[in-house]
Amino acid sequence: MYIVSYDITSDRLRNKVAKILLGYGKRVQYSVFECDISQELYGQMYKRLAALMAGSGEGNIRFYHLCGKCEKEIQEVGIPKGDVCDMGDVIII
Repeated sequence: MYIVSYDITSDRLRNKVAKILLGYGKRVQYSVFECDISQELYGQMYKRLAALMAGSGEGNIRFYHLCGKCEKEIQEVGIPKGDVCDMGDVIII
């Protein structure tokens, strides 16, 4: 698993980065994604994002690799993952 986070000042660039990341993982916070992908897909994702950021000077993207043992050590408090209300499931009358 890879954790990818970004801090990008440009709305346009930030939206492009988020769109790419949505193709490889799921958003867990506004600028943080969990990507449970193979090393090959990681390489693909990294190259796409590096090319997008090349010379932009508008922020950065950080990549963290979690090994299988580390994944088992992930802890969270609060609302369990998957229990957060998705606005796509809400009907307002």
